[in-house]
Amino acid sequence: MFAFVEHRYPALWPYIQLMRLDRPIGTLLLLWPTLWAVWIAGNGTPSLKTIVVFFLGVVIMRAAGCVINDFADRDFDGGVERTKGRPLATGAISSKQALALFAGLGLMAFVLVLFLNELTFWLSFGGLGLAVLYPFTKRFTFMPQLFLGAAFSWAIPMAFAAETGAVPEIAWLLYVANLVWTVAYDTQYAMCDREDDLKMGIKSTAILFGDADRLMIGVLQGLTLLALIMIGQRLEFSWPWYAGIAAMSATFIYQHTLIRYRERWPSFHAFLNNHWSGACVFVGLYFQYF
Repeated sequence: MFAFVEHRYPALWPYIQLMRLDRPIGTLLLLWPTLWAVWIAGNGTPSLKTIVVFFLGVVIMRAAGCVINDFADRDFDGGVERTKGRPLATGAISSKQALALFAGLGLMAFVLVLFLNELTFWLSFGGLGLAVLYPFTKRFTFMPQLFLGAAFSWAIPMAFAAETGAVPEIAWLLYVANLVWTVAYDTQYAMCDREDDLKMGIKSTAILFGDADRLMIGVLQGLTLLALIMIGQRLEFSWPWYAGIAAMSATFIYQHTLIRYRERWPSFHAFLNNHWSGACVFVGLYFQYF
C-alpha cells in the first residue's frame, strides 16, 4: 500500500514517513495496552463505539506524537545514524508544515473524543499534554522514557472512563504495568542510539543505566509481569490470563538474548519484538472472557 503511495503520490510520501504510518510498530505498542483496558473495562464485551473510537484514536495520536517528536528533534536527527533520513532532518518537510499537520491530527483526535462522555473528554487533555511534553524531556532529564510511558499509558484511564464512567483502582494498576513495560522497551530502543545520543547531548535511560542497562530492563520487565499477575488476582482471572503473561515472559527472555552484546540492530529487533509481548497478553485476556 505505502509503496504505491510512494511511487504514485511522491509529494505525500514525506508526510507518511513523518507520521510513521509506514512503520506501525509504535501504533501496535500503543494499541495492545489500550485494548487490554477496553476489554477489562467492558468486562469482555466493550461497546463497538468504544472499540472504534479508541482504535482510531491510537492511530491518530501515535501519528501526532511522531510529528511533534520529529519537530522537537529536527536539529538532532541529522546527527543520528538511524534518524538522519527523517523528513524534517532532510528538509523534505518544513517546520511550519509539520506543526500544521500536528494541529490537524490534534483536531481529528478532539472530534473523536466528542463521541465519548464528559470524564473522558477532560482526561483527553492530559493525554495531549503528555504527548507534547515528552519529545522535549530528553533535553533536561535522563528519563524521557518515563514520560513516554506516561503518555503511552494515558489511554488506559480514558478507556475505563469511556466504558464505565469512572477510573477505578484497577485502571491505575494497569497504567503502572504499561508504564514500566514502556520504559523497558524504550530503553532497548535507546540502546540503538546510545553512541550518537552521547555525541549530540541527548539524554536517555540507556545512558543513565550504563552497564546496568540489561539488568534494569529485566527488573522493569519483572515489575510488569508482577503488576499483571496482581491484576489477574484482583479480577479473579483464570488460566488464559496467566498463559498470556507466561507467553509475554517468554518474549522477554528472547529479547535478552538479542541485547546481550548491546549491538545497535539486535537491540532494535528486541524493541520490535515487544509487539508480540503485548499481543500475548491481549490473546490471554480475550480468551479469559471468551
